[in-house]
Order: sequence, then C-alpha cells, then structure tokens
Amino acid sequence: MQPRWSFPLTRFRVLVLPLACMRAMPSIAQGALTTPSILAPASTPAHQIYTLSQFVLVITGAIFVVVAGLLAFIIIKFHARKGDAEHEPAQVYGSTQVELAWTVIPVLIVVVLFLTTARIIFAIQDAPKPQSAVDVTVIGHQFWWEFRYPKLGIVTANELHVPVSTPMMPRPAFLQLLSADVDHSFWVPQLGGKTDLIPNHPNAMWIDPQSTGLYVGQCAQFCGVEHAKMLLRVYVDTPDQFAAWVKAQQQPGTQPDVTNAAAAAGRHVFETQACVNCHTISGTAAKGVFGPDLTHLMSRATIAAGAAGNTPDNLRSWIQDPNTFKPGALMPAMQLNDVETNEVVAYLATLR
Repeated sequence: MQPRWSFPLTRFRVLVLPLACMRAMPSIAQGALTTPSILAPASTPAHQIYTLSQFVLVITGAIFVVVAGLLAFIIIKFHARKGDAEHEPAQVYGSTQVELAWTVIPVLIVVVLFLTTARIIFAIQDAPKPQSAVDVTVIGHQFWWEFRYPKLGIVTANELHVPVSTPMMPRPAFLQLLSADVDHSFWVPQLGGKTDLIPNHPNAMWIDPQSTGLYVGQCAQFCGVEHAKMLLRVYVDTPDQFAAWVKAQQQPGTQPDVTNAAAAAGRHVFETQACVNCHTISGTAAKGVFGPDLTHLMSRATIAAGAAGNTPDNLRSWIQDPNTFKPGALMPAMQLNDVETNEVVAYLATLR
C-alpha cells in the first residue's frame, strides 16, 4: 500500500527534475572539451544549430505551458462535485472562433519553425569556401576512420587534426565524407551536426573550431557489431602546432635502428605476415589499404579507433586478440607467439 504522501512527492519530483536539469545545463556546457556535449558549441555550424535548438525549445516550451495550464485550469474548475450527477454540463456544438484558433495558430507555428530551420540549413550548406580552408577526405570503415589530406599528402587514421579558425585568420576544414562499406555517420557534437557517409554517395560538411583542444565524437549510424566503439577524436591545434604536425606527418616512415634487434626482428615478422595485406607503412613493403595507415602510429594517443590508449601493453593485447577491446572487429588475431608479438610491438613503437 502506498503512503499517503507518495502522490504529492511524485508531483514535487516532476517539478524539480526539469529545474535541476536546466540548472545543470550551464555546468555541462562549461565542462571539459572531451565531453561530447551539444550544449558547448565551438564552431559556427554548431553555434547555429544550438541557437536553432534554443528557439525551438522556447516555442515548444510555451506550447507545453499553455496546454498544461489550460488542462490544469479545466481539471480544477470543472472537477466533479456533489450533486453534479443531477445536472448535465453545458453542451457546445461548435465554435468558429475556437476552431480557427486551433487551426491557424499551429499552422503559423509550423511555418515559422520550417522557415527558421530552412534558413539555418542553407546558411550552413551554402557557406563559401575560403582559399585558406583545409581539405580533408573522411572515409568510414568498419570500424575505424581514415583521414586523407589531399593537398598535404597526408594519410592518417582515427584522430583528425585541424587548425583553429579565428575571425582574423579563418581556416575552416571542409570534409568530404565517403564510405568504404556500409552507412556511417560523422558526428562531433561540439563542432557540427550529424552527416552520413553513404556508399557511392559523397557527402560534405565543414567545421571551423574556434578554440583549441580535443573534441570527441563517434559514428552516429549503426554500422555493425562494433558501431559503439567507432570513436572520433578531433584535435584543434594552434597554427604553429598544426604546421608542426603536418611537417611530421609528411616525413617518411621511421626505420628501426639496426642496433635495436627486437625492432628489426619485428619489422621482419610484420612484413612476412598478413599484416602487410591490410596496413601501409611508408618506405616498406606494407602497402595494404584495408586497415589504418601505421606510418606514424606512435603519434596517435589511441588505437582501435579510440577504444584503447596507445601503450605497448594495449598494442600487445590488440595484436594477440583484437576482441580484447572490440569484439567483432574485422582484424584477425595474428596467432603470433609471445616472442614474435613482443618484436612486432617493439617495431611499431618506432613508427613516429
């Protein structure tokens, strides 16, 4: 049996919960950049989407207040009283004014929301591309991201680097979105809206991050078993940091020191196993295109599309059995013995 105060307490919680959420919104928006929050926009498209969402929230909130207020008023004023069974309430058989109101007002609201949304969509999609823009081709794979910078001659994976964009020095990144297999969706909440990557149907989007730091996101379209661990990391660098990163990435792959016997042996193991069929390492026999480019593997903070930190122990576990981090990943276990695994890890550790 419920206590007599349960219903008022429930009503109290219903009223307090939205207020608590609204008070929490500023703290969420001011959180770390590594929190994928739509409440902390950091680029022009994200700002425009956020402003639109606030406008829609105000309109729909006003509708809720009006409808809930009228409903509460009617319930209180016309609730059943003693003796009501002997009387029939007033019958209303039609009101032109009321019917016009509940037809015209919703139509006007829908039209306003449609026109506002269309204006934002066209403003984002038709934005001019400045000559200083950075071009990036984004290719979605099961279950990782490939990033190609055609003008810079760079190929990397899972961690996207772009320069900060300011009013004095605008450097937006224009992304061409492609898929190598199934549908994927590129979404970094603080930088822009979701845009799908569809096989044989190129899409495009742009971002102009206005603050440096790390922004995270992930694939927002179910693409298979490991969809949830197809993560995104976008590093927004200062102009000097981005220039240094570009210079480092344009260098040929580092070759292991001949005095490092373990690394030299690891390269031999890598090049004589099936690894070379899937991965590329510049300057070696590895020319595969099915897996991430490993030329500068150690310049990345994570492996397995952000599922694990890029450490020797995690690399060892990943090579021995990728299912350790991503059950259902398409990379096979290489069936190497412990010595061979350690040698390959020593070799990969030289790829900076």
